[in-house]
Amino acid sequence: MSVTTVEDIERSSEMGQAVLKNATDAKVVALPAAKAEVVSLSPALAKPLAQRVMSWFTPVLQNLVPPLVTVALILLFWQIAASGPQSSLPPPTKIWEEARDLITEPFYWAGTQDIGLGWRILVSLQRVAIGFGLAAVVGVLVGALIGQSVWAMRGLDPVFQILRTVPPLAWLPLSLAAFRDSQPSAIFVIFITAIWPVIINTAVGIRNIPQDYRNVAQVLRLNQIEFFFKIMVPSAAPYIFTGLRIGVGLSWLAIVAAEMLTGGVGIGFFIWDAWNSSRLSDIIVALVYIGVVGFILDRLVAAIGAIVTRGTAVN
Repeated sequence: MSVTTVEDIERSSEMGQAVLKNATDAKVVALPAAKAEVVSLSPALAKPLAQRVMSWFTPVLQNLVPPLVTVALILLFWQIAASGPQSSLPPPTKIWEEARDLITEPFYWAGTQDIGLGWRILVSLQRVAIGFGLAAVVGVLVGALIGQSVWAMRGLDPVFQILRTVPPLAWLPLSLAAFRDSQPSAIFVIFITAIWPVIINTAVGIRNIPQDYRNVAQVLRLNQIEFFFKIMVPSAAPYIFTGLRIGVGLSWLAIVAAEMLTGGVGIGFFIWDAWNSSRLSDIIVALVYIGVVGFILDRLVAAIGAIVTRGTAVN
């Protein structure tokens, strides 16, 4: 056990005072501050113009080049096969020589019958628009009725399955006898041809509506009109537009066949008149017009269906 003496206390006190004095006399030395510099970041490198053009142009080439190559090969084969003396069909070069005006001037007008194929196509499209529009409205309504009612499906579906197999031209004599005019008769043929796929596909779409949707409609207490527009049509839209695409194709086929017999200035009557005049080149050019317009109609209905049915899919 150590004993603290007075000398030890005084010695400790002197040492503490010395430390305090040294601390008081100490100087604070500030280090020189580092000079701030503004570092500029390199701007984001933009894509070169050529790269941006190629990114847009590549999909276009991928969609256009294969059909163009296919058409070129078909024309080449056609030219070789039809150039022989025994060939009864004109080659593409002869078609260009004989029907150049029909190709380069589709909208010329030189009289009521001497008009370009563009005007004839528009006349036929007007009839198709009326007949197909009626078929779309009536087909969706009747298809909804069949899809909702079991008794309606059992009673009407077999009848519709039989009627839809009747060829379009078989309806033409009955329509001429009923309407006594070529214009409404042609529209009726379009209507009766296009309505069956719309009815059948709409009925299938209505029957495939999920039961949960029907339960929600009951909870919300929707009436029949609200249920039709808010539940039935959106749910069955993919099926409906499938029927509309089939219907518009059949409509375009029916109008060409009907116009061959009813006359007028449509594209169908032009083909029949060209056949009677032995103008095979004109017929081939008209067939190309018909095919292109039919393709556009199909793509148009498909584009509208893609917009309307966005986010939905066929189960």
